[in-house]
Amino acid sequence: MAALNRVRDELVMLWDRLGPLWGVSPSAARVHGWLLTQAEPQEAEDIAAGLNMSRGAVSMACTELEEWGVVTVERQAGSRRQLYRPVTDLEQVIRSIIQVRKQREWDPLLTQLDRWLEMLEGDRGAGVDVRSRLERLRGVIALADRMAMQFLKGGALGSLGLKALVRSSRAGRHR
Repeated sequence: MAALNRVRDELVMLWDRLGPLWGVSPSAARVHGWLLTQAEPQEAEDIAAGLNMSRGAVSMACTELEEWGVVTVERQAGSRRQLYRPVTDLEQVIRSIIQVRKQREWDPLLTQLDRWLEMLEGDRGAGVDVRSRLERLRGVIALADRMAMQFLKGGALGSLGLKALVRSSRAGRHR
């Protein structure tokens, strides 16, 4: 049990640091890391006690994780209590994160770049250089967006199979 507690604590700390890189708040990342180490779905009160967080902070974190699609909410029959279970399918988690980030970041950025490029169309002054830079930026972001869409649709990138890549990396580690 001591080893499990140590792994749980270290995973929670790691997720706390990595969560913001994925666009998830540190508190939500801690909750997700903690849930990943639980055999059964957990109530908010248990999560709060396990992480020494307030019930309100846990509730907000779980709502955020549910919005990201990395936690599911279950209800026991006849009870109003909610149980939180992490999605453990790595490919599904990555797809959910990419989908949310695309909607929150890339889509608005592409829309704004298109607006700016239209505004600078026909400019013969300093706007020519700016337009050129924005066109290149839009091209790179559009490429990343197309790759994300292919992955989300299960196209060429999706067919590579994250699960196969993970299995491959595990096999290489045990050599």
